Amino acid sequence: MAGRFAPRPTRTTVRGGHVGVPAGVPRQAAQGQGRVRRWRPDGPLDLGLVLGPLRRGPGDPTFRATPDGSVWRASRTPCGPGTLRVSSHGTEVRGEAWGPGAEWLLEQLPRLLGAEDDPAAFAPRHRVVAQARHRRPGLRLTRTGLVLESLIPSVLEQKVTTVEAYRAWRLLVRRFGEPAPGPVDGRMWVMPAPRTWALIPSWEWHRAGVDNKRASTVLRAVRLAARLEQAAGMAPKEAQARLEVVPGIGPWTSAEVVQRSHGAPDAVTVGDLHLPGIVGWALAGDRHADDSVMLSLLEPYAGQRHRAARLILLSGRVPERRGPRFPVGDISLL
Repeated sequence: MAGRFAPRPTRTTVRGGHVGVPAGVPRQAAQGQGRVRRWRPDGPLDLGLVLGPLRRGPGDPTFRATPDGSVWRASRTPCGPGTLRVSSHGTEVRGEAWGPGAEWLLEQLPRLLGAEDDPAAFAPRHRVVAQARHRRPGLRLTRTGLVLESLIPSVLEQKVTTVEAYRAWRLLVRRFGEPAPGPVDGRMWVMPAPRTWALIPSWEWHRAGVDNKRASTVLRAVRLAARLEQAAGMAPKEAQARLEVVPGIGPWTSAEVVQRSHGAPDAVTVGDLHLPGIVGWALAGDRHADDSVMLSLLEPYAGQRHRAARLILLSGRVPERRGPRFPVGDISLL
């Protein structure tokens, strides 16, 4: 399951009571700083757990986790490039943003940190899941509101090892993206605009280790960028259906996208090489489980199957790997 086993950012847990969120309009900070918004969650919040799935490997040029527990993200928003720094201060979260996309990023900050997620709707049905939930009270499902920034790296992760996919993402973003705004010392980059992706020469895809099938899927997707981004306002299943209209995008990829763009609690990933065996091992001692067995085991969690799968992954109860890590990929590519 590409991206699932990447190192997590430094953990920072915020605990707060059920209090009102401050006014949503960001205010201008002191001269030389970015725009700032402060927000207080209504319960435990672990920045590493919430934002970790957005990181595409330890060298992701769009993501940084710093020793002080802060998380930095560089995004291409509907308003333009922006950089967001998120940090915790007691029971409060502070977001600071730079660039044309700063206000959009701060407006989305609560959603990004799981404000629209409802962990209380989840009822553990297995001891291993209950224990994982107890140990990780700050888990919430992020919602970025952005489709392409999750879609393109998910396509790159089809049918290859995570190491190969992370390398391709890193090389392409650094070569064809643009420096992230703000005080990032040239170490962060915003992913390329759709038109830039469309103009990448074939030899550059090859140099990054991306085969023609995956490159062609990205090219088809960016030509439909506007319509695909509209899917952020749809229900997760409707969004997946729109994504899967694009040749080369199937259930594996669409689930990986809406888990991040929508915070979809039920978008369980099918077509993965390792996830069925991990779920099967954790819930039934079956390391050889396939998708049908996995879905049967997760049926008691209908409506919350993705959250259950994440908790199983976080439990550490996984079978020993006996082969390289790569997703089976989309049926449409087989």
